[in-house]
Amino acid sequence: MEIILKSRITEGLRILYNSEVSDDLVQIHETRKEFIGDFTLVVFPLLRFSKNTPEKTGETIGRYLMDTFPSVTGFNVIKGFLNLEISPSWWISCFGGMLAGDDLLGKCRSDDPETILIEYSSPNTNKPLHLGHIRNNLLGFSLYRILSACGHRVIKTNIVNDRGIHICKSMLAWQKYGKGETPAKSGIKGDHLVGKYYVLFEREYRKQADVLIADGMDPVEAKNNAPLLKEAREMLVKWEAGDPETMELWNMMNSWVYEGFNETYRKLGVDFDKIYYESDTYKTGRDIIYNALQEGLLHENGDSSIWADLTDEGLDQKLLLRSDGTAVYMTQDIGTAVLRHEEFGFDRCIYVVGNEQNYHFQVLKAILKKMNYTWSEGLYHFSYGMVELPEGRMKSREGVIVDADDLIAEMIETAREVSLELGKLSDFPGNEKGEIYRKIGLAALKYFILKVDPKKNMTFNPAESIDFNGNTGPFIQYTYARIRSVFRKAEEAGITFSRNISLTVGAGAKEIQLIKLLRRFAFTVTEAAKTYSPALIANYCYDLAREYNQFYHDFTILGETDQTVRDLRMGLSEITGKVLSTGMLLLGIEMPERM
Repeated sequence: MEIILKSRITEGLRILYNSEVSDDLVQIHETRKEFIGDFTLVVFPLLRFSKNTPEKTGETIGRYLMDTFPSVTGFNVIKGFLNLEISPSWWISCFGGMLAGDDLLGKCRSDDPETILIEYSSPNTNKPLHLGHIRNNLLGFSLYRILSACGHRVIKTNIVNDRGIHICKSMLAWQKYGKGETPAKSGIKGDHLVGKYYVLFEREYRKQADVLIADGMDPVEAKNNAPLLKEAREMLVKWEAGDPETMELWNMMNSWVYEGFNETYRKLGVDFDKIYYESDTYKTGRDIIYNALQEGLLHENGDSSIWADLTDEGLDQKLLLRSDGTAVYMTQDIGTAVLRHEEFGFDRCIYVVGNEQNYHFQVLKAILKKMNYTWSEGLYHFSYGMVELPEGRMKSREGVIVDADDLIAEMIETAREVSLELGKLSDFPGNEKGEIYRKIGLAALKYFILKVDPKKNMTFNPAESIDFNGNTGPFIQYTYARIRSVFRKAEEAGITFSRNISLTVGAGAKEIQLIKLLRRFAFTVTEAAKTYSPALIANYCYDLAREYNQFYHDFTILGETDQTVRDLRMGLSEITGKVLSTGMLLLGIEMPERM
């Protein structure tokens, strides 16, 4: 309709004002909810042709459309905006296309598809995944599905931070205090076991630093000179030198962690097409840095450390290799970016990383540009806000975190308790109930996180997320299950419906409103892809579920005696179910057939 209106208005401007008006001046968008109308024309750009006030110009164009275009049934002018009302028959015709099998996501497909690489998760192998990682993984995986739905070739990647001083801390603590403990012996999941020793290192290290401070040493100096930290630094040097004993310990403990990570990813329903490891990519980065140094693009300090001077870009001096030759995070990020572009030739590379790393990615892009990698313009930092608890921020070093595995289990258990309390699944077989509890619990978790604007910090509250009413995943799931129940009952009663909806059907305001909302789905997905915001789809699904439930309560469906009206209502139910299922799938959420 937007295209048709633009054409009609352009033609009208030629007739009314004897003017040829370019398409970009005819701006049409959906009418805001607080005003009456379906589509709105912005009148201001047209005043140069009408030589009149915004109100008079809007009035003239509105009258012209009413006289020449039967689909426009009314209009109103608010200041410089012409709000147009479209006939119910046009909306029914529009809905007929959906019922006839139009691709729900067809209008989302890009005319110029790209190769897009998304990096998400990025865990360290010194601790298990936690709530912050959950938000990261859910955002990254949902972006993959949304961008894929828009026709792009999307590669899901992960970079595992498996080297560095923090990894050596866990290794050293296990070596000193572990007494040969393994996941198999202890019954502790591998990533949890390694995380336990990371926390133990920090505790013992602080004790040592406190002793030095008590003996009169400056606190900063004490922290730098604690024996444990010195040993960890020595271990890192050994690791980078390939010391066999250190490498054997590293491989063993990392294998425990990877097994644990994979189990968590499986529970969460996310995966990757390619996993990179910092222990490999930092070597590539190091070689690139040495080559750039020889080309005069970087400089070496007197202590043999290598730096990038970014002051001309409004940034600062950035260390790339330490004086002892060991790498920093930037080293591996340079290597990883180059390797990825060589392998996939991406147009865009999206880093799903928290907003505390904003400056880091500014610097990464600037360094790659300085090194003449022109494709660096395609790097984009998807900067999202932190997840906090009602009691404040999580602290991994102190072990004060919400463990991902524990949270997933808690959400599924909460789904079971709430469902039992409401009596919703009392007649279901035990194995089916277990699967539905899992879907409800994960939907509650995923939806609560994804409905929030990614750029904003958020506080996660498990109790709020599981509610079967309000803006929650279970509410949307329950709406879908309700729709599926309508069709099971229709099948039992032998009721079918025609997809050839009559344009003269007596559609009420509720039916038309539902059609309008259904039509917005493809536009919402397109906007979500453009702005990298799964929250747009999440909140759209809630709006649609809420609108359908009001429709369901206000009108009978299977009991409607007018065949044409029943066909329309069953059709609305079917398409609503498909849109909800598709929308939630883009968020990585499964929909149970019954609840």
